[in-house]
Amino acid sequence: MKERTMTTIEKLRLITMQETLAGTITNLIASKKLNLSIRQIQRLKKRFKEQGLNGLIHSARGKSGLRRININLENNIVRIIKENYHDFGPLMVWEKIKSIHQINVGKETIRQIMIRNNIWKSKRRKRTRYFSWRERRSNYGELIQFDGSYYNWFESRNKNIPEACLLASIDDATGKITHAVFDYNEGVEAVFSCWWEYIKVNGIPVSIYLDKFSTYKINHKEATDNKNLMTQFGRVVKELGIELIYAHSPQAKGRIERLFQTLQDRLVKEMRLSNINTIEEANVFLKTIFIPWYNKKYSVMPKSDINCHRKLDPSTTQRLISIFAKHYTRSINNDFTIRYNTKYYQLKSMQPTTVFKKDRVLIEERLNKTIKIRYKKHYLKFFELPEKPRKINSSPTILTAHIPNWKPPVNHPWRQYVTG
Repeated sequence: MKERTMTTIEKLRLITMQETLAGTITNLIASKKLNLSIRQIQRLKKRFKEQGLNGLIHSARGKSGLRRININLENNIVRIIKENYHDFGPLMVWEKIKSIHQINVGKETIRQIMIRNNIWKSKRRKRTRYFSWRERRSNYGELIQFDGSYYNWFESRNKNIPEACLLASIDDATGKITHAVFDYNEGVEAVFSCWWEYIKVNGIPVSIYLDKFSTYKINHKEATDNKNLMTQFGRVVKELGIELIYAHSPQAKGRIERLFQTLQDRLVKEMRLSNINTIEEANVFLKTIFIPWYNKKYSVMPKSDINCHRKLDPSTTQRLISIFAKHYTRSINNDFTIRYNTKYYQLKSMQPTTVFKKDRVLIEERLNKTIKIRYKKHYLKFFELPEKPRKINSSPTILTAHIPNWKPPVNHPWRQYVTG
């Protein structure tokens, strides 16, 4: 029989067996040297006498394992991976091989097949900075991590959308995706629309953990000591009684950052397999398929069964259209016109409350692109002027809810433009 290559341990056994057979050491000393029992030493001596060096080498060396996968099955799996899942990770490949192709093999088997065939290579992560672990919150809805991620989510299949933004929120206690939606940017209107839908479905959370992006925080040196300076989003969450917590680093809100890493891998590939190329299709896929699957697979049980989301009362529900609007203040001009965004709006003569010149009013630019003008708790009646109003010499001093004695001149905007 051809002698096989020996390992270091097997070479040490050879020397010990030779000393034992020569009578220089006893079986007891040999057992201590090799950390084996005396009975094992006796068996080794017997095999060494009968087979020589091969008696000291494990008999399974060089033989195929009883659990080794059939070569034809492995070739079939390799072909499927290269045709359909060439850039998938082992876990995702295993899921697709099992669910779609009905091939029942282990996760580790798939990983080893991919390594052997140079399809996948294990990556070692290097941490250059230490971050301490933070315990999860106890209750669902107690802390929601929120962020937006710009990425080539459709892998350039849609030339009109080279890069989209995924707005997503994840619950800190359970790890559930509480809401996610694709949009074109992370601007005020997109964030407002996202959170309006979130609150209608889930209720109002206790606090939101996010970064210092300009949509969420005024990043100006003067804003440090002036807490009255806030963004439109800051005003909304204050009105809804939500606490805002700003992260000083991406690692601080690691749960949402890790979620985006997973989505940029899994969600991109799932949308490719489903041939999803538009934002509208992607949002339907997220809501009906991907988010339920993700939450079932990755969410954990919270310490407490209490849901900290606050339910909307009827009054707040009706006011959401006003709350999730961009608010700006303007002064009423002497002719009772208001200028906003290069346009002029003329207040009508009859108003639900008394209005004076120079009063400050609130402009609401709503998500449906309509404009509302509010003074105190009343919405004023107005119409848009087609051009800048001409200066007039006389005008009323106030607008009220009753018919005034003052009559506008012929050149007054009220006489010039017919309103519905």
